[in-house]
Amino acid sequence: MNQNKSAKIFTWLKRVGVGLIMLLILVVILFAGIIIFDDLFGSNTSDIANIEFVDASGQKLVGYLATPEVSGPHPAILLIHEWWGLNEGITVLADALAREGYVVFAPDGYRGNVTAMLPRALWLRITTPVEQVETDIDSGLTYLRSLENVDREQVASMGFCFGGGHSLQLGLRQSENLALTILYYGAVVTDPDLLRPLTEAQPVLGIFAEEDNTIFPEEVLEFEAALNSLDIENEIIIYPDVGHAFVNENNYNQPGPAGDAWSQTLRFLEDNLNGNR
Repeated sequence: MNQNKSAKIFTWLKRVGVGLIMLLILVVILFAGIIIFDDLFGSNTSDIANIEFVDASGQKLVGYLATPEVSGPHPAILLIHEWWGLNEGITVLADALAREGYVVFAPDGYRGNVTAMLPRALWLRITTPVEQVETDIDSGLTYLRSLENVDREQVASMGFCFGGGHSLQLGLRQSENLALTILYYGAVVTDPDLLRPLTEAQPVLGIFAEEDNTIFPEEVLEFEAALNSLDIENEIIIYPDVGHAFVNENNYNQPGPAGDAWSQTLRFLEDNLNGNR
């Protein structure tokens, strides 16, 4: 009797296991189908970019440039996109910053790839070499600083999510070329030794979300403590009752947490970038 019962349980577990494996296979096939379809028929950065430039190795790169209507030189912002790639949303924010008096350049970190679909965004995030992204962002900064209407002593980096983490890393790599660093809910660094390059130049503004499931508030507080231990000027704000990526092109100028975060950013830029008026 007990053997029959054990056999039935084993058979049931085997069926459940086979079912789970089949479900996993279907999910993988679905994700792969979405990625392939979006790659073949989705948008391309060429639909968004308005600038082509060449890096030191001769690699052709693209980006989106927004400039104030009046002549410069102006302070400037290197604006780094989310994991979706260089999309229309980032150009809206670039144009908004340009209206405030900044030359804004958003480099393409994915070399032409852009998506609005989560599976492909995840695929791009994990398959695009970090070294390539960093090299292309560095080249974007070089291009921005080379423009005649840019005050090279007053350049900031700013990014969202994927771009927020890269904004901080850019600040660590090129503190001598940046006047300040802004990151919106990007990956943080909590080791003071790794943050030490920031002491050479730039204050830091960090915008984060209390209900973020990727960048946890505890990490943000450790980041803030590490900055304070090095006497790096900073403003770290954790907005309550909002989740990751709560600021976008549709709400940055609206009342609420998103609009307040954007206003704090404009104030921080005005306070720390000289000559923007």
